[in-house]
Amino acid sequence: MRPRRPRTVAALLAGGTLAAGCGTASGAPPEGMLSLAPPSAPAPAAEAGDRAAASPPAAPRAPVRPLGKRGAWRVTTYFTAVESYYKGRPQAVRGCPKLHCTRGGTPLGSYPADFLKVIQTEGSGRITAGPRKGRYLNWSHSVGWWLDTATRDSGARPLRPWGSAAADKDVLTRGRRFVVADCGRQENGRPVPAKVCAAFRRASWTVTDLFRPGYGGQHHADVYIGEETGPGFRRYYTTLLGATLGAA
Repeated sequence: MRPRRPRTVAALLAGGTLAAGCGTASGAPPEGMLSLAPPSAPAPAAEAGDRAAASPPAAPRAPVRPLGKRGAWRVTTYFTAVESYYKGRPQAVRGCPKLHCTRGGTPLGSYPADFLKVIQTEGSGRITAGPRKGRYLNWSHSVGWWLDTATRDSGARPLRPWGSAAADKDVLTRGRRFVVADCGRQENGRPVPAKVCAAFRRASWTVTDLFRPGYGGQHHADVYIGEETGPGFRRYYTTLLGATLGAA
């Protein structure tokens, strides 16, 4: 289960040449509503090694009501690491061999040190080699390391790629569904690449996890984008500043 804390890792921004932002939908929506016409950019998953946790569901076409002030949201992302993409020096891990155990001392195997470091930030990693292949190595401040059959939120519920989200309960309550109506900009001030924005706008998120009170920050949502799928995946591991959310 992921710790109830804010994301502490700096988002990795897409470098080099950036595409234009995702633009605006055509047609004027009713007063106080946001238009969510499908973006013109193709869905992620068109390129090999760039499957962005499978295509998110199609975006709703009907206008939606904005949540909070337009352009006021910060949307951060988290993902599940995949062992095969890491080549660090093997490091032994001890913890719990199953869920519902705390601070265990059972040997859980050895894994690349850089893989373990990412898990301690993101909360989970899928094992791809050895006798535990296919299982997940999870970590949280309150539990330590443990082996599992899924990557989970703080309530032990399996996370849904492009569907599960966390937020401060004073802003978005548990169970609240929302969509990204406008992507805003990247942390460096540049537009969000069109393909990246299209993926966020096509998804529908549900708040399944909550930050500790006061830690999430006003108008901050943290969304899960699934397992990494190759070099192209990192473009989706980003932060949207000045984004607009709508009720789903």
